[in-house]
Amino acid sequence: MTAAPDRARVITVVTLVLVTAAAWVALLRWPMGGGDMAGMQMVMVPSAADAAVYVGAWGVMMAAMMLPSALPMIGLYAATQRGAGPARAVTVTAFVAAYVVLWTASGLPIYFADLALMAVRPRTLAYVTAVALVGAGLFQFSALKQMCLRHCRSPLAFLLGHWRAGWRGALAMGWAHAWYCLGCCWALMVVLAVVGAMGRPWVVLIACIVAAEKLLPGGQWIARAAGVALTVLGLLVAVRPGLAAVLRALSS
Repeated sequence: MTAAPDRARVITVVTLVLVTAAAWVALLRWPMGGGDMAGMQMVMVPSAADAAVYVGAWGVMMAAMMLPSALPMIGLYAATQRGAGPARAVTVTAFVAAYVVLWTASGLPIYFADLALMAVRPRTLAYVTAVALVGAGLFQFSALKQMCLRHCRSPLAFLLGHWRAGWRGALAMGWAHAWYCLGCCWALMVVLAVVGAMGRPWVVLIACIVAAEKLLPGGQWIARAAGVALTVLGLLVAVRPGLAAVLRALSS
């Protein structure tokens, strides 16, 4: 006999798929890169209202890009709560909330970086682009990247090594897993912000890289292959700075 499907786990996964789909619809209709002003030598004053809007939009983009690769982790955690009764909804929500909050908050430094990029000269922006690409490419080979990627690729090992009971434990585990995820992908998000101006083509490309290296067999090698591609592209931009404007134009 086969075990009856875990209804709550199915509901959790379906809900997250629907949230992800809604985030992609919003992102494709209103891309963040539509108003790219980097390299325009404009000095913009930060404001709380602008930061809130930016970070909120960043959170939607992160939901679209990161939730697909987090589904195995969240689904497995939901399955471990099968006997928790009414508290199950609370613990699963706490686990997911910690993940979403951290990725959304990561948009705040990106907001200030975006403002800073507006003030630089186009040629300086080209070299910033080259550094971002090469830096992200080299990071793909780093020990930190590989360690974080192992945790992201092994949900069961993560739960066994970080288990905490109750909703506080769920919050702590979600927070820890979110940090591994951020540690794994932060350099790719810098590329998205600096090189791709957060336009749709770069969003789709980087989302595919993130999903492939976390979910597909041989993900470590996919990460390294992406690292080679990013490094080579960065070196090309360093030699031919005009390519930076082309890359940004492709994101519109």
